[in-house]
Amino acid sequence: MAVYKIFPYQDTTLYSMFPKMNTGIDPINQISNLNFAIDTQPSVARSLIQFDTDEINDVIENIIGDPINYQTRLRSYIATAQGIVESSILEVWPIAVATNEEINWNQGTGTYLDQPLTTDGACWESPFFANSNQWPIQVADAAGRVPSGSYNTAYATIGGGAWYTGSGGNDFNVTASFGPRSDKDLNIIVDDIIHAWTSSELPNHGFLLKWEGNAEFNTSKLVQPVMQYYSVDTNTIYPPELEFRWDDFSWITSSDIPVLDQQNIYISLAENPGIFYSESINRFRLNVREKYPKREYVTGSLYTKQHYLPSASAWYAVKDLDTNEFVVDFDTNYTKISADTTSSYFDLYMNGFEPERYYQVLIKVDAGGSTTIYNDEYYFKVING
Repeated sequence: MAVYKIFPYQDTTLYSMFPKMNTGIDPINQISNLNFAIDTQPSVARSLIQFDTDEINDVIENIIGDPINYQTRLRSYIATAQGIVESSILEVWPIAVATNEEINWNQGTGTYLDQPLTTDGACWESPFFANSNQWPIQVADAAGRVPSGSYNTAYATIGGGAWYTGSGGNDFNVTASFGPRSDKDLNIIVDDIIHAWTSSELPNHGFLLKWEGNAEFNTSKLVQPVMQYYSVDTNTIYPPELEFRWDDFSWITSSDIPVLDQQNIYISLAENPGIFYSESINRFRLNVREKYPKREYVTGSLYTKQHYLPSASAWYAVKDLDTNEFVVDFDTNYTKISADTTSSYFDLYMNGFEPERYYQVLIKVDAGGSTTIYNDEYYFKVING
């Protein structure tokens, strides 16, 4: 019933055509295979994205409080896409950097095709900077793990990153498939990789994103998939995210409050001051009543009588009010509405919302044999703290 998001602290793209070029502060992360008409030489681009280990551990230990029962998704938002003419498979792997696992890759300060090229960070030929040590492809690390890699010496120098394909019996083959009409945003479950990092089975050097082997260094003009995603340095509201989802549904109710399992109901949002700092965690309570209560002689107003929404049959979602896009979508497992002795409620973590923007809460209820979505101006704003 809970969703929590963190953002990368570094990312970059490796380009085979410019093996020494660093793009560490470019607003775009690119994954592509391009054939240029001038020489029909395929050029490959792969992206690196890294999230802070301490931040990941803090979420699992102090926010979720459970080292096992949660789901993690790598999310990245599309800027432009082209050449996806058939089913294209994108691969995500845990990065390997050096035989000494304490050493990390260097983001650098370059952007695409700086003049002169910036070479002070990770590039196709090295995780550190141009003319430095190569990526440790097929070179065992201190724990005896042998990273993989792929390149085609007919079209590129040795490099393009190194990655672990498995460890401790786990297979890190994480893929996403894209078609001509499919959603091009990346939203992929990476649980096995995260568990390997948090258990110290692997060092956390981030994710490497690439096309599957047959799509890279392909000389056919029909195979030129290009995906450009917004990077952490974007000036938009779409940086990459690592999203944690877990089920903290609770149903501890009062016998004095009945469950309202019917269609004609009215829901208002309580405990909503309207403005939150980005570090806030807020418990939204729901005032639920019959829309058309039956007439009866009572000593109080029927319009103030509290009810519960049906157990495990109500969910929340959050939309960006300007773009009308879901920031948190309905999820039957992870956005269930709970209840305690006071009312139905849900908790919302504001850290994953872009600040200085307005948002709308939506409530979905399965009751009385139908599904209804309620969006009666449940608005709030997140601001910088």
